[in-house]
Amino acid sequence: MDVNELKVVAVIGAGDMGHGIAESALLAGFRVCLRDVTPELAARGAARIWESLRKFVEKGRIRQEHHDLIRHELLSVTADLGEAVRGADLVIEAVPELMDLKKKLFRELDTLAPPHAILASNTSTMSITEIAGATGRPG
Repeated sequence: MDVNELKVVAVIGAGDMGHGIAESALLAGFRVCLRDVTPELAARGAARIWESLRKFVEKGRIRQEHHDLIRHELLSVTADLGEAVRGADLVIEAVPELMDLKKKLFRELDTLAPPHAILASNTSTMSITEIAGATGRPG
């Protein structure tokens, strides 16, 4: 898939890193589905995005119309992994730094995400080669 064709991003993990990644993608104009293990955690991540975007509007960094577009059209939240990655062009994992958790997630993503989707990790300490080895996708 050509990077210029990316339109839909799924961010798996709505914590500190995940909600920030989702916010950056939203500000760049991508449609984003933010997923966490419970609806409450996913909603908490979305609330952090709304708070940040509200401050951007107050400071004149984005227009209210852009905020409203993001809120009403570009961001969705879910606890369902299949729903989160359905139609995604790019899936970014931002779950805790536990290798077994990441490998389990990537095995699931390999079967649930569209074949064209790029699977990416936000890890800062884990072996990408080992994580990717949990999938049948090319590196």
